[in-house]
Amino acid sequence: MLAELPQPQNLTLLTLNTQYVLTWDWDQTTTGNAVTFTVEYMAKYKMKMKKKNWSRVCERTTHTRCDLTGSDLHYLGMYVLRVRASADGVNSHWVYKDFCPDIDASLGPPSRVELAPVKNLLDVTISDPLTSTQGSMKEHVPFLDYRILYWSRSDDPQGLKPKVVDSSNNLVTLPELEAWTWYCVMIQSRYDYYNKTSSYTEPQCRQTEGDTPYWQIFLYFLVSMTLCFLLVLLPSYAAFRFYRVLKNTFYPSIQLPAHIQEYLCDSSPGSDMPRLLTADSEAELCCDKLTICPEVLLLDIHVPPPLTAPPSELEQDSGKHIRQDSGDSGIYSTEGGSAQQGRSGGEPIRRDQEVDSWQTLEQVKMEAMGRESADERDLDEGVVDVCV
Repeated sequence: MLAELPQPQNLTLLTLNTQYVLTWDWDQTTTGNAVTFTVEYMAKYKMKMKKKNWSRVCERTTHTRCDLTGSDLHYLGMYVLRVRASADGVNSHWVYKDFCPDIDASLGPPSRVELAPVKNLLDVTISDPLTSTQGSMKEHVPFLDYRILYWSRSDDPQGLKPKVVDSSNNLVTLPELEAWTWYCVMIQSRYDYYNKTSSYTEPQCRQTEGDTPYWQIFLYFLVSMTLCFLLVLLPSYAAFRFYRVLKNTFYPSIQLPAHIQEYLCDSSPGSDMPRLLTADSEAELCCDKLTICPEVLLLDIHVPPPLTAPPSELEQDSGKHIRQDSGDSGIYSTEGGSAQQGRSGGEPIRRDQEVDSWQTLEQVKMEAMGRESADERDLDEGVVDVCV
């Protein structure tokens, strides 16, 4: 006859909201062979029936735990769990344990907490604990409450004397807060009907707000002025400096020394023309055209009235006088001499014709003399008196 296997010991449920795990103890020294375990459950009200229909969760597992989360146990139901050990075809007796999730399952803390300042107050937004299917625990626990602990971080850094607020709402405004003060908050889930409480969330701290102090307004002004200088004035100053550098590079204000300029520029007073310019360069200078016209000389010829023919002696003297006057004027005529010779050698000419010929000859001489004075530009003005 085979020896009877001992039973598993200390059946325990590890639960959180709707997550359930059954654990037990087993002494490995009781048998040297490999031991497996089987876990089953059934609703408690079916225990009174003649035919019991157990639901198997874990079969022939070597672990000392079994996860019942996926068994879809109703949160308000009552169940009976049982476990037995098996080795070499020998089974131990069943070990039973009652389980009611509504009573035995632990309650988890809020899944999320957010703090938002509203002037000198804090709004606390609380998210419900979640089930294994990511649903709200309020679906199973309608009367779920929250306990909020808060304290000033400056007055009570360790949170030894916190203030307490209980609420079933998911949005809570904390009262009696000071402006511009840091406060820390911790929250706990509670189910007072079965006296179930969760652990507290991690402390979260947030500063309240209020009217903006004057020093902060002044600080904002300084910051804005600094940004304005960096973004506007500094680039403008940099552009100005760049312009000055370019101007000094291409158009320097420093003049050459005097001993160098005297070799480069014309030495005449008031002249800044470089001496290095050639004659061809000077010829390229554009000037206005100036035309000089000679002054027209008008010669007045005074003709005396005709006289009676003088004696032959006087006539010869008169011819001499005419030639002498012409010599004084710098005008010589060979035509006059030839004419006189012709007249002396031929037949005599009338006195009136002789006077007219002489006047015409003198007029031609005067016009030639005027043209010479215009070309040479050095003949003085005068009036030629011709006496016959």
